[in-house]
Amino acid sequence: MTTARVREEWRARIAAEYTSAAITQHLVLWLIQAGAPPDLIEAGLAIVGDELVHSRMSHEVYAKAGGTAPPAIVREHLGLARTSDRLEVDILRISVRVFCLGETVAVPLFKHLRERCTEPVAKDALDRILRDEVRHRDFGWDLLDWLLSTPLADEIPAMLTANLPAMFAELELTYGSGNDAVAADDGAITDEDRAWGLAPPRDYAEILAKTIERDYRPRFAARDIALPP
Repeated sequence: MTTARVREEWRARIAAEYTSAAITQHLVLWLIQAGAPPDLIEAGLAIVGDELVHSRMSHEVYAKAGGTAPPAIVREHLGLARTSDRLEVDILRISVRVFCLGETVAVPLFKHLRERCTEPVAKDALDRILRDEVRHRDFGWDLLDWLLSTPLADEIPAMLTANLPAMFAELELTYGSGNDAVAADDGAITDEDRAWGLAPPRDYAEILAKTIERDYRPRFAARDIALPP
């Protein structure tokens, strides 16, 4: 019999992947409105399909684990809001926060979850998710590179210098010690939970710290964008 921890984790993933599909779909609309290159638009549409597959596969894992409650999808989170009178500024904000940051750390996170996963239905889901996350990460950096070729380019370093601290604070609240579940975690987890693709919350904080130095800092530096200390 699986644990409630397994069921709640996969139930949350159903909603997270579904929400990612909706957000990406909205971002693709912005890209079309901004006249972005067709290959970026097509890549974004492919990601929408990926996220829907991830959500479906997560539901299959959840059901196999004995879950029956519907996923807690919040309709208010299934879209994006404009905050600037310039569309490219909003595209920059979302592409960096969701893809350059969120999808970049997702790659090592899902790799870590997959390493000790042995339950077939969960392993199949994590295999697919991990394979797709690499493309999703690259999509974010490709979007940033495109924006750095537009008339907005000269303003981007200053914009990100001003906004990256808040974005990293959000990451810390999600994966780092700013998250109460991470701060209070003692690292205890059963072999069964690991077999279903779970890991202790404190592992997430360690992976985030490594990603900052291994991925974020050099990737931004290559684009002449300095990270906050």
